[in-house]
Amino acid sequence: MKKKTKIKSGLRKRIIFIVLLLAMLSITIKIYFDTATFKINREQFQSDKLEEGTELKVLQITDVHSRVFGKENGAVLEKVKELDADIIVLTGDLIDRKTENLEPALQFAEELVQLNPDTYFVTGNHEHGNPEKEAFLAGLADRGVIILNNKNTQFEKDGQLFNIVGVNDISTEHEDMSPAFADLDTDKYTILLSHAPIVVQKYPDVDADIVLSGHTHGGQVRLPFIGALVAPDEGLLPELQKGIYPLGDERYLYIDSGLGTSALPIRFLNQGQISLITIQSNL
Repeated sequence: MKKKTKIKSGLRKRIIFIVLLLAMLSITIKIYFDTATFKINREQFQSDKLEEGTELKVLQITDVHSRVFGKENGAVLEKVKELDADIIVLTGDLIDRKTENLEPALQFAEELVQLNPDTYFVTGNHEHGNPEKEAFLAGLADRGVIILNNKNTQFEKDGQLFNIVGVNDISTEHEDMSPAFADLDTDKYTILLSHAPIVVQKYPDVDADIVLSGHTHGGQVRLPFIGALVAPDEGLLPELQKGIYPLGDERYLYIDSGLGTSALPIRFLNQGQISLITIQSNL
């Protein structure tokens, strides 16, 4: 009887060990997949400000943190070409604060401009934390990237004008909203690029129809039913994680979870992504 009990106990331990081993293997594979690959996220927004039939496609790339997907970011560039957006917006942290070799990120930016000259950039906290910030920004400008450092510009498509506003990173207090919105007719559809989404908390009445942000990485590591465990500026169980946040009166915040990583070099239940954002008329 004791011998049978020992056999059953030993078998039970083996089963538990195999189950735990398979669970750890599955988690490891999932972490690798979410970190090493990326997906295309698609979102749609509508507005009464746009004339009937108007449509603008915006490709948002954020929080690359000097990561490379495929040879010289060929995997990302191939998707950018395939998506053929009207404009590209880079919402900060293209490099990491520890990045020493700026050339891969600059080459990536140059390739983006070749695919679409209407490529816009705003700084993130990692650009401001990198000792080579000025050289990096100069390199972007030399390659044709439009840097919106507390500035605004306009983009026209089919006779419809869109305002594009960019502010320097707010999480490091480099933003200046006054020149960013100077002489702007916000009766026209207005897109605000702000690396950190806390811009809507610090400036709740900001006069933009859509705010495009990154910074949070979507929490980078997420759990079922809980979501993001931690995010910059907000700490544990953050309110602003990723996705769409209505601001009222047809105004929205959209947080893209980005491509790269910081702190821990992993993603879990939160695959890297770029976003194709389509803005349409309500009519």
